[in-house]
Amino acid sequence: MQPLQNAGYDRAITVFSPDGRLFQVEYAREAVKRGTTSLGVKSKEGVVLVVDKRTTSKLVESKSIEKIFQIDDHIGAATSGLVADARALIERARMESQINKITYNEPIRVETLAKKICDMKQMYTQNGGVRPFGSALIIGGVTKGACKLFETDPSGALIEYKATAIGSGRQAAMEVFEENYKEDISLNEAIELALDAVYEATEGKTTAESVEIAVIDKNSKKYRKVPEKEVIAHVDALLERNKDKDNDDNQDENEVEAE
Repeated sequence: MQPLQNAGYDRAITVFSPDGRLFQVEYAREAVKRGTTSLGVKSKEGVVLVVDKRTTSKLVESKSIEKIFQIDDHIGAATSGLVADARALIERARMESQINKITYNEPIRVETLAKKICDMKQMYTQNGGVRPFGSALIIGGVTKGACKLFETDPSGALIEYKATAIGSGRQAAMEVFEENYKEDISLNEAIELALDAVYEATEGKTTAESVEIAVIDKNSKKYRKVPEKEVIAHVDALLERNKDKDNDDNQDENEVEAE
């Protein structure tokens, strides 16, 4: 039961509670935590975005579920949380990107775009009659030859990462990144690392149908959705790696029991 002193501070508008909390923002973060896992990894050759888009029914066409979006030629975004909220943010991001191109005759910087989206998110935490966006975005791209990766929070805060994850499997994925990430990894190694994190986050329930991958290449500065055949090859390699790992673990356990 909610403490009496906090009653009324999580109703229709976002108001500070006596202990300085914004309950509506915290509830929006909970919506993100209930979403499927999305990840971003920065490498020396580009940025990788990977999402888990598991369906709740075998009748759902998995191709109809979008969790990775192209913002501009050089920028992509992965989402988690309320899908409708994410689509509204993506449309705003695309519009800001085009406005920048028309106004300054140059592609928008990844950091500038992330800040503009966060400005919009923050505005929805302090105005009456609106609610915070129940969605978080991982925005990745290439700016002036440098790879950039940002995570945006429902509060409007943003942090730049080398590798990050959002959604229900964030903790497990971040543990994989903390243990295995290296700054000089190639684009292919970044995909493998991201898939290893997805595998841990989903407790081994990873299939080619449930995974979507996009890359932004550093040299070409182009966003590219990885074709289905390549995804299948990457997932098959992932399952083979973990099969060998499981066999080694079982062998070690048998040796311990024999001793």
